[in-house]
Parts: sequence; C-alpha cells; structure tokens
Amino acid sequence: MLLPLPGPSLPPQSGKAPKQVVIFLHGLGADGDDLIGLAPYFAKALPDAEFLSPHAPHPCDMAPFGRQWFSLQDRRQEAILAGLETARPVLDSYIDAVLDSRGLTEADLALVGFSQGTMLSLYGALRRRAKIAALVGFSGLLAAPDRLIGELVSRPPVLLVHGEEDPVVDFGFMDLAGRALIALGVPVEMLARPGLGHSIDDEGLSRGIEFIMRGFTEKQV
Repeated sequence: MLLPLPGPSLPPQSGKAPKQVVIFLHGLGADGDDLIGLAPYFAKALPDAEFLSPHAPHPCDMAPFGRQWFSLQDRRQEAILAGLETARPVLDSYIDAVLDSRGLTEADLALVGFSQGTMLSLYGALRRRAKIAALVGFSGLLAAPDRLIGELVSRPPVLLVHGEEDPVVDFGFMDLAGRALIALGVPVEMLARPGLGHSIDDEGLSRGIEFIMRGFTEKQV
C-alpha cells in the first residue's frame, strides 16, 4: 500500500512482520532523514518494531531547504491552531494507512516528535479515536491547552523531554503542557535536561526508549 507521505524507514530487526510501529515526526526545516538516525537505538530494545520517519508535506517557508508540517511565520495562537487543524488530517491519514496495511491498531503505535513534530503529535494523538501506546515529545509545546477540555478523545501516556537552555522553544512550555495534561487525566512524565539546547541528548533518548518499551509492554498485559 502506497503511504501518503514518503520518508525513510527501518524494518523490524527480527526479520519478521512488524508487531509495533514507531513513527518519528521531525521539526520545522528538517525532514524525515533527520530523525531516522534514532531508529537503530530504539530497534535494539524493540526488535519487532518498524520505524517510519515521514517527510512533512510542505517545503519550509522560512528556509531554502527542509520541510514543514505547517507554517510558523505567524506565531499567533489562532494561526498555529489553523496550521495544526490542517496538518492533523494529514497525520491521521498517514497513521491509518500505516496501521491498516500492517494489520495493526493504535495500541501497536508510538509517536516520537521533535519541536514542531511534538506539537503535531500531541495535537493529533489526544484527539485520535483510539489511544496509542505511547507518545514521546522532545523540545515541543502543547498548543491551546484550554481547547482540550472539549476536544480530548484519548489519553495516551506521554513523556515530555526538554532542554533547560532551549533557545527555540522555551523550556517553560514543558511544565505548562505537563500541568494541563495532568489536569485532564493524561498520564505524563517530564524530563528536564540541564544545559541542553534545542536538541536530543543521550539521557533523553534513553528515557524515550524505555518509555515506549513500557507502553508496548503494558498493552500486552
């Protein structure tokens, strides 16, 4: 089945059909090649998982290279929400195609987002019809948390990881997102990384892998 978004992938290291899928969603100005390099680290712990890192559908409008899930030239909340509302069905269609073609369900799916990819992961997963196994968000934020009260559909376990010295997405957004999600009954863990900027370090990666392993394991119990 032809997926609606192209991008690099890594098949299950077991050599068998995938029992789980992990989808990486990259940040603004990057593409799927940016995060697929994380897949081999996850694969050591998840040999039956397939890893997909789709390219966002639009060329970045703030750089001469890279892709974007939606424009961030206008940072007003209403503009960001409009972008997320446009991007969410694209992500949903992609997830549907991935799961349907592999005979899997949301319980077999984990999302890993970075920056804008975290924004989209949170926005989409919390409004999806069924709960995914786990969501790991690096260096992102929760857009319009006040709207979740009326729009929350599922409560997947969420791990938020953020560098304390992030110059792109303020570190304070992690606490704002965590408190909003906890208030709505979403299981959340947060990991602050001292001295880290807008990036992923070894500790954050290790915790992300453990978190997704736990999400898949608890689904099987």
